[in-house]
This record gives sequence, structure tokens and C-alpha cells, in this order.
Amino acid sequence: MENLVISWREFRIGKKHRRDTLIFERDLEDNLWGLHRVLVDRTYKHSGYSSFFVQDPKVRHIHKALVRDRVLHHAIVKHLNPVFEPNFIYDSYSCRIDKGTHRGVEAFTEHARQVSKNWTIPCWVLKCDVRKFFASIDHKVLIDIVFKQVTDPDARWLINEVVSSFSSEFTINPEDPKGLPIGNLTSQLFANVYLNELDQFMKHQLKEKHYIRYADDFVILHPQRDHCFKIVKQINRFLKDVLKLELHPNKITIRKFSQGVDFLGYICFPHFVIPRDKTKDRIFDKIHENILLYKRKQRSLESLGQSINSYLGILSHSNSFELQQELENQIFFWLTS
Repeated sequence: MENLVISWREFRIGKKHRRDTLIFERDLEDNLWGLHRVLVDRTYKHSGYSSFFVQDPKVRHIHKALVRDRVLHHAIVKHLNPVFEPNFIYDSYSCRIDKGTHRGVEAFTEHARQVSKNWTIPCWVLKCDVRKFFASIDHKVLIDIVFKQVTDPDARWLINEVVSSFSSEFTINPEDPKGLPIGNLTSQLFANVYLNELDQFMKHQLKEKHYIRYADDFVILHPQRDHCFKIVKQINRFLKDVLKLELHPNKITIRKFSQGVDFLGYICFPHFVIPRDKTKDRIFDKIHENILLYKRKQRSLESLGQSINSYLGILSHSNSFELQQELENQIFFWLTS
């Protein structure tokens, strides 16, 4: 029960004013004890999902579970994360403590500096993307990978219940379900566990020293262009044979780092990093939208300030002093007009 209470507190952060959270909290003690009881006697069944689309920046199909299930997701991740975290490679940056996009970009430029020997020789970058990754994850493959580390029968039962609660449009045979819902906290951990198999293959089989992954996007840096072409087939074969995935054929690129490489929302060059145009446009649009909400009294001044500081923080990780000044001037104009 203590685990569920802690997980509820973690879940509630940033969601305490949402309608479904308030409804659950109204009968909090009964709801948590009810969840505890069905877990203890193994009668717990994961609920269905409500679905909607968000643009972040590309359109994503989100599937949202009920509050009681999402509280449980927090409990599961809290206990499974220490089991799997030691197995992950250093240069995996998605949904991990002290990692994230900014650390990923920093690592990317540092690897490029090493490969190019301080920008004295060419550095080629192979950039790849797994096609429809979350929708294509094979449940049986995932469970086999997870159960290598998790041997407790109760934990196995619960993990299987959560994984099997969803199947995507890529499920052709009901006996061979595929897909994880993007909205689940557990999906973020399971995605890293699944693609850790690729990480280990890249490091120990292909011996790639300069490999970085964020979610289903990854890059390999190498001084020889031909090497980048050569390993694409090996990567795709591993994904198909072992993980039942495939590379997105239209998102495989090979280019020199000196020409500028788009990675995790930034364009990276040897001596500077700038936000991509879509990122800049999104920041300006979002801040303008939030200021309009503030003027209509639909957003507090504190909330607006947090939002602005968050977006300015994104720019602070790049060489964009003039852009930050332009944004600050625009914010002043929007607030006073």
C-alpha cells in the first residue's frame, strides 16, 4: 500500500487540477485500497484507453489509461527501473535520469569532435529512425527480453497484464499482438529495454564506438563514408530478425557533420549549435498562444512565467543569443499590445 501512496504522489505532480485526477482523489483512500486488493488477489485487469492526437511537433496518436492504471504504471516503473538501468549503455538518452535531449546533443557534438580529431578530418554521420516504433513492438519479443531480468511470478503476471492491455493497428494476428501505447509511463521504460538489444548489438557486435540513441532515433559517427553505407544493411537485418522492426527507408541519411546535422531539435555544426527552424517557429507560436491565454485570464502569471522560462531554456542550450533577444522583444510587444 505504501508503494501505491508514493506512486500516487508522483503521478499527481503537474496533474492536480485535472478533472480525472480530482475525481480519483475525491475517494482516494477507497480507490487506492481497491487497487491494492485486486493486485494482491491477482484479479486486477487493466482498463481500456481513450485516444487523441497531439502535435509535438509531428502528429502523435496518444492512448490514455484511467488514473488508477497510471498510478500503477508509476509503481511499476519505480521498481523496474533500477533492475534495467545498469544494463543500458551510457549513450542512450531518452527517458533516463540525468539524460535527455540537451545531454544527447552535447554528446553528439563531443563524439563528432573525437571522430574528426578536433575538426581536422571529415566526420560522417549516419542517422536512422525505426519505422513506426511504438506501434510495431512485438509483445512476445518484449516479454522474453523483460523476463530474462524479472523472475518474480507476481511481477511477471503484472507486467504481462499491462503489456497485453493494448495492441496497435499493426497487429494482424490476435495471437501475435504488437504495439505499446505512447501515453503509458511503462512504455517509455519498455521502449528502452527493447532497443537496448540494438544498443548492445551496435556496441558489441558491430563495435561502433560513436553511437548515440534517443528513443527510436540514432546516429553513428565515423571518419569513413563507405563504412556508414556498409552497416545499414547489418542494422536492418538485426532489427528484422531479432526485434521484428525495420528502419524507416525515407529517414536514413548520411552527411558530413561540417554540413550541419539535424539531431534532437537542433542543427549541429563543428563550432556551434542552433535550433532548427521548426523548433524556433514552435517556440514563438507556443509563447504567443500562452500570452493570449493569460490576457483572457485562462492562465496565471506564474504559469506563463514558467512557460516562457522553459522555452528560453531550450534556446540557452544553443548558440542563439540574437534569437533569444528577438524572442524577448516579441514577448514584451505581445504583453503590452
